[in-house]
Amino acid sequence: MLTNQNAQTTKLQKEELEIEDRGSVIVDNDDDETGDAGADNGEAHSGYNNDSFEDFTRNGMVKIGEGTLEHDIIKKTLLEGVGRYAKDTKIVAIHKNSVSGSVGKARWLTFRIFAKAVAERRAGNANLRFAWYGASREEICQVISHGYSQCGETANGQSHGVGISLSPAKFSINSVESSAVDENGQRHILLCRVILGKMETIPAGSMQFQPSSTEFDSGVDNIVEPRRFIVWNAFMNSHIFPDYIISIKAPSFTGMKRNQMRPLRPTSPWMSFPVLLSILSQFLDPSKMALIFKFHDDFKVSIL
Repeated sequence: MLTNQNAQTTKLQKEELEIEDRGSVIVDNDDDETGDAGADNGEAHSGYNNDSFEDFTRNGMVKIGEGTLEHDIIKKTLLEGVGRYAKDTKIVAIHKNSVSGSVGKARWLTFRIFAKAVAERRAGNANLRFAWYGASREEICQVISHGYSQCGETANGQSHGVGISLSPAKFSINSVESSAVDENGQRHILLCRVILGKMETIPAGSMQFQPSSTEFDSGVDNIVEPRRFIVWNAFMNSHIFPDYIISIKAPSFTGMKRNQMRPLRPTSPWMSFPVLLSILSQFLDPSKMALIFKFHDDFKVSIL
């Protein structure tokens, strides 16, 4: 039988594969808690001030000690995801959800129940992932305390449906850009466990706010190389579990955001039909959009 220390190490090694492979993660459904391996309840490491994170710790978040395997895995993944900004990005602290208290345990249990339910509908695969979510410190505290209450804005203001937008593990830069600098000059990003189930592609600018049919569970900007996962509002507090808060000091992303927000100038008088449909959906009612889709489908099969 494994000792407690060996069991924790094994769990962390599995989690390393989960994040590094950027693939599906396995929720330990036999555990009532996510565990607190590597948590540090003692005094601060150099540069760490307990008081500066009191709003996190009073909501059940526990600091992970620097140098632990868990800390190193998350640090490495985040820094790899910010690319050339890694050398100027400093990890100030990482806090983990201790799943303490009745509310914390209820939220974790809810996530597990929905993961099982989605897996049953999707041939045993709930498509569980780790994903980043960046916001202001105030919104981060709201999420860990009461859950999501509104749709977050993407870094460049371009939506792919109306819902909670998260970044895949290898694209942490997207969520870092969506975060806001607090009074201490720090940014805060959530690393969440997410139930994605079967994903459907949502075009840029779409105002879709729910699955297009019962065949799908969530949205994605690109099914082959996703940069954004979209969890619909109806599922935002059952399909997303905030696991970690990563507090960082990073360079300004103002210039990058300005470049991303610059409107694209057309280089051709032609527009692809999916893009046209996405634009029309913002102005036409669903019945008219249904007719357009029908005529388009009929045209494709040469009925017209």
